[in-house]
Amino acid sequence: MNKKVISALVMGASLVTAANCMAYESGDMVLRVGLANVNPNTSNNTVVAGLDVEDNTQVGLAGTYMLTNNIGVELLAATPFTHDITLNGAKVGETKHLPPTLSLQYYPMESGSAFQPYIGVGINYTAFFSESTTGALAGTKLELEDSWGLSAQLGVDYSINDQWLVNAAVWRMDIDTNVEVDGADLGGLEIDPTVFMIGMGYKF
Repeated sequence: MNKKVISALVMGASLVTAANCMAYESGDMVLRVGLANVNPNTSNNTVVAGLDVEDNTQVGLAGTYMLTNNIGVELLAATPFTHDITLNGAKVGETKHLPPTLSLQYYPMESGSAFQPYIGVGINYTAFFSESTTGALAGTKLELEDSWGLSAQLGVDYSINDQWLVNAAVWRMDIDTNVEVDGADLGGLEIDPTVFMIGMGYKF
Protein backbone atom coordinates (compact mmCIF):
# COMPACT_ATOMS: atom_id res chain seq x y z
CA MET A 1 0.00 0.00 0.00
CA ASN A 2 1.23 3.51 -0.84
CA LYS A 3 3.08 5.13 2.07
CA LYS A 4 1.04 8.33 1.65
CA VAL A 5 -2.19 6.37 1.95
CA ILE A 6 -0.89 4.60 5.08
CA SER A 7 0.16 7.93 6.58
CA ALA A 8 -3.25 9.40 5.84
CA LEU A 9 -5.00 6.42 7.44
CA VAL A 10 -2.81 6.64 10.55
CA MET A 11 -3.43 10.37 10.84
CA GLY A 12 -7.15 9.86 10.37
CA ALA A 13 -7.23 7.17 13.03
CA SER A 14 -5.33 9.44 15.41
CA LEU A 15 -7.79 12.25 14.83
CA VAL A 16 -10.75 9.95 15.40
CA THR A 17 -9.18 8.72 18.64
CA ALA A 18 -8.57 12.29 19.80
CA ALA A 19 -12.09 13.25 18.76
CA ASN A 20 -13.61 10.56 20.94
CA CYS A 21 -11.40 10.61 24.00
CA MET A 22 -12.92 13.66 25.72
CA ALA A 23 -16.62 12.84 25.66
CA TYR A 24 -17.77 13.59 29.20
CA GLU A 25 -20.37 11.33 30.74
CA SER A 26 -22.58 11.47 33.80
CA GLY A 27 -20.55 10.49 36.85
CA ASP A 28 -17.17 11.59 35.47
CA MET A 29 -14.91 13.67 37.70
CA VAL A 30 -12.39 16.14 36.26
CA LEU A 31 -9.59 17.56 38.42
CA ARG A 32 -7.75 20.61 37.05
CA VAL A 33 -4.59 22.12 38.57
CA GLY A 34 -2.67 25.15 37.36
CA LEU A 35 -1.51 28.71 37.92
CA ALA A 36 -4.34 31.12 38.77
CA ASN A 37 -3.95 34.88 38.52
CA VAL A 38 -6.39 37.20 40.32
CA ASN A 39 -6.40 40.61 38.64
CA PRO A 40 -8.59 43.10 40.58
CA ASN A 41 -10.50 45.96 38.99
CA THR A 42 -10.83 48.68 41.65
CA SER A 43 -11.87 51.55 39.39
CA ASN A 44 -15.15 51.97 41.29
CA ASN A 45 -14.75 52.49 45.03
CA THR A 46 -16.09 54.84 47.69
CA VAL A 47 -13.10 54.56 50.02
CA VAL A 48 -10.55 57.03 48.66
CA ALA A 49 -9.35 58.10 45.21
CA GLY A 50 -6.17 56.37 44.08
CA LEU A 51 -6.68 53.21 46.15
CA ASP A 52 -5.78 50.04 44.25
CA VAL A 53 -5.29 46.31 44.86
CA GLU A 54 -2.48 44.62 42.94
CA ASP A 55 -2.75 41.24 41.21
CA ASN A 56 -1.32 37.96 42.50
CA THR A 57 -0.72 34.44 41.15
CA GLN A 58 -1.11 31.22 43.13
CA VAL A 59 -1.81 27.52 42.57
CA GLY A 60 -5.42 26.97 41.53
CA LEU A 61 -7.41 23.77 41.95
CA ALA A 62 -10.78 23.08 40.30
CA GLY A 63 -12.80 19.90 40.59
CA THR A 64 -15.84 19.15 38.41
CA TYR A 65 -18.43 16.41 38.88
CA MET A 66 -20.58 15.68 35.82
CA LEU A 67 -24.27 15.47 36.73
CA THR A 68 -25.16 14.60 33.12
CA ASN A 69 -23.20 14.33 29.87
CA ASN A 70 -23.45 18.12 29.48
CA ILE A 71 -23.95 19.55 32.98
CA GLY A 72 -21.28 19.69 35.66
CA VAL A 73 -20.75 21.23 39.10
CA GLU A 74 -17.34 22.77 39.82
CA LEU A 75 -15.64 23.89 43.02
CA LEU A 76 -12.73 26.29 42.53
CA ALA A 77 -10.11 26.63 45.27
CA ALA A 78 -6.54 27.90 45.56
CA THR A 79 -3.63 28.52 47.86
CA PRO A 80 -4.09 31.89 49.64
CA PHE A 81 -3.65 34.95 47.44
CA THR A 82 -1.59 37.85 48.81
CA HIS A 83 -2.37 41.34 47.47
CA ASP A 84 -0.52 44.61 47.95
CA ILE A 85 -2.83 47.55 48.61
CA THR A 86 -1.53 50.81 47.14
CA LEU A 87 -2.53 54.45 47.38
CA ASN A 88 -1.47 56.54 44.37
CA GLY A 89 1.14 53.89 43.59
CA ALA A 90 2.65 53.63 47.08
CA LYS A 91 2.10 50.50 49.16
CA VAL A 92 -0.01 51.16 52.26
CA GLY A 93 -1.13 47.65 53.16
CA GLU A 94 -1.48 44.00 52.35
CA THR A 95 -4.19 41.37 52.61
CA LYS A 96 -4.61 37.68 51.98
CA HIS A 97 -7.78 36.06 50.72
CA LEU A 98 -9.33 32.76 49.69
CA PRO A 99 -12.07 32.85 47.01
CA PRO A 100 -13.83 29.44 46.87
CA THR A 101 -16.32 29.49 44.01
CA LEU A 102 -19.10 27.00 43.23
CA SER A 103 -20.28 26.96 39.60
CA LEU A 104 -22.86 25.16 37.50
CA GLN A 105 -21.25 24.39 34.14
CA TYR A 106 -22.61 23.60 30.68
CA TYR A 107 -20.58 21.59 28.14
CA PRO A 108 -22.25 22.06 24.72
CA MET A 109 -20.39 19.29 22.86
CA GLU A 110 -22.77 16.38 22.30
CA SER A 111 -20.15 14.03 20.84
CA GLY A 112 -16.52 13.40 21.71
CA SER A 113 -14.04 16.08 20.68
CA ALA A 114 -10.44 16.92 21.48
CA PHE A 115 -11.68 20.42 22.35
CA GLN A 116 -14.36 20.75 25.03
CA PRO A 117 -15.46 24.34 25.65
CA TYR A 118 -17.72 25.14 28.60
CA ILE A 119 -19.44 28.01 30.34
CA GLY A 120 -20.44 28.40 33.97
CA VAL A 121 -22.28 30.61 36.42
CA GLY A 122 -21.99 30.42 40.16
CA ILE A 123 -21.46 32.02 43.53
CA ASN A 124 -18.24 33.20 45.11
CA TYR A 125 -17.32 33.56 48.78
CA THR A 126 -14.18 35.56 49.51
CA ALA A 127 -12.60 35.46 52.97
CA PHE A 128 -10.06 38.22 53.75
CA PHE A 129 -7.48 37.70 56.49
CA SER A 130 -3.98 38.69 57.67
CA GLU A 131 -4.51 42.35 56.80
CA SER A 132 -1.51 44.58 57.57
CA THR A 133 -0.53 48.21 57.01
CA THR A 134 2.64 50.05 56.05
CA GLY A 135 3.71 53.42 54.66
CA ALA A 136 1.09 56.12 55.17
CA LEU A 137 -1.12 53.71 57.13
CA ALA A 138 1.63 52.15 59.26
CA GLY A 139 0.51 51.51 62.83
CA THR A 140 -3.19 51.38 62.01
CA LYS A 141 -5.48 48.34 62.02
CA LEU A 142 -6.92 47.45 58.63
CA GLU A 143 -9.96 45.20 58.27
CA LEU A 144 -11.73 44.00 55.11
CA GLU A 145 -15.14 42.36 55.34
CA ASP A 146 -15.77 38.99 53.71
CA SER A 147 -17.77 39.01 50.49
CA TRP A 148 -20.50 37.02 48.72
CA GLY A 149 -21.07 37.57 44.99
CA LEU A 150 -21.89 36.05 41.62
CA SER A 151 -19.37 34.69 39.13
CA ALA A 152 -19.28 33.86 35.42
CA GLN A 153 -16.86 31.52 33.69
CA LEU A 154 -15.54 30.51 30.26
CA GLY A 155 -13.18 27.59 29.77
CA VAL A 156 -11.86 24.97 27.39
CA ASP A 157 -10.26 21.53 27.79
CA TYR A 158 -8.00 19.98 25.17
CA SER A 159 -7.43 16.26 25.48
CA ILE A 160 -3.97 14.72 25.33
CA ASN A 161 -5.33 11.19 25.73
CA ASP A 162 -8.28 9.43 27.34
CA GLN A 163 -7.58 10.92 30.77
CA TRP A 164 -5.08 13.77 30.62
CA LEU A 165 -5.97 17.23 29.33
CA VAL A 166 -4.77 20.83 29.05
CA ASN A 167 -7.10 23.47 30.46
CA ALA A 168 -7.54 27.23 30.21
CA ALA A 169 -10.30 29.14 32.00
CA VAL A 170 -11.32 32.66 32.94
CA TRP A 171 -13.75 33.86 35.63
CA ARG A 172 -15.28 37.25 36.33
CA MET A 173 -16.16 37.60 40.01
CA ASP A 174 -18.25 40.10 41.93
CA ILE A 175 -16.19 40.79 45.07
CA ASP A 176 -17.22 43.81 47.17
CA THR A 177 -15.78 44.50 50.60
CA ASN A 178 -16.09 47.16 53.28
CA VAL A 179 -12.90 48.83 54.52
CA GLU A 180 -12.28 49.77 58.14
CA VAL A 181 -9.17 51.46 59.59
CA ASP A 182 -8.91 51.53 63.38
CA GLY A 183 -12.62 50.70 63.54
CA ALA A 184 -13.64 53.64 61.36
CA ASP A 185 -15.78 52.71 58.35
CA LEU A 186 -14.14 54.15 55.21
CA GLY A 187 -16.71 52.77 52.74
CA GLY A 188 -17.02 50.07 50.12
CA LEU A 189 -14.35 48.76 47.77
CA GLU A 190 -15.34 46.95 44.57
CA ILE A 191 -12.54 44.51 43.71
CA ASP A 192 -14.41 42.60 40.95
CA PRO A 193 -11.40 40.64 39.64
CA THR A 194 -10.83 38.74 36.46
CA VAL A 195 -9.29 35.37 37.28
CA PHE A 196 -7.19 33.51 34.71
CA MET A 197 -6.05 29.91 35.11
CA ILE A 198 -4.04 27.63 32.85
CA GLY A 199 -2.89 24.15 33.71
CA MET A 200 -3.40 20.42 33.41
CA GLY A 201 -6.33 18.17 34.17
CA TYR A 202 -7.17 14.52 34.78
CA LYS A 203 -10.48 12.78 34.12
CA PHE A 204 -11.54 9.97 36.47
